Amino acid sequence: MARYGIAAPKAFGVSVSMIQQLGKRLGRDHDLALALWDTGWYEARMLSAFVDEPDRVTAGQMDRWARDFDNWAVCDHLCFHLFDRTPHAWRKIEQWSRRREEFVKRAAFALLASVALHDKSAPDAPFVRSLRLIEAAAADERNFVKKGVSWALRSVGRRNRALNAAAVEVAKRLAASADAAPRWVGKDALRDLAGPKVQRKLAARA
Repeated sequence: MARYGIAAPKAFGVSVSMIQQLGKRLGRDHDLALALWDTGWYEARMLSAFVDEPDRVTAGQMDRWARDFDNWAVCDHLCFHLFDRTPHAWRKIEQWSRRREEFVKRAAFALLASVALHDKSAPDAPFVRSLRLIEAAAADERNFVKKGVSWALRSVGRRNRALNAAAVEVAKRLAASADAAPRWVGKDALRDLAGPKVQRKLAARA
């Protein structure tokens, strides 16, 4: 875990694949998820993403749990496997993108990336609007934030050709910045979004 920059003072050392298998055996149980989270143990909090019931997750619960995020793994895992399936996802993306706490702010963009990857039926409009949040947050120099911002920009730009064009335009502006953080985000996203692999996939999908 330390090799991947995961700081978790209370951890048993159980693999994610084993946690996922346990989640499948346990099934969905909102009360159990709340109890698991309250233990503070890394694996228990990871497991809560697999057992909580998305339609019972409240906006207040999302805020409370986000304030507890202390590493990128728990942050991304909850966004990718639970929070993006709740009806509060877009509201939290907007709210958390303006927060100062490192992992709450990262959660905004991990959640945006997760929605972009999983919600195949969502219209383009909210993703177009999200580009202004990405551009505003790209100036954050903190490593976990800027990587989350890049992930979100790349995920939005991979949805279809129209969003790809809009995301590439943002990435080019960021890449031309005189400041290091937005320049890194822009170049990182541009390599992916304007690359032949992504372009071939978008063309085939169209």
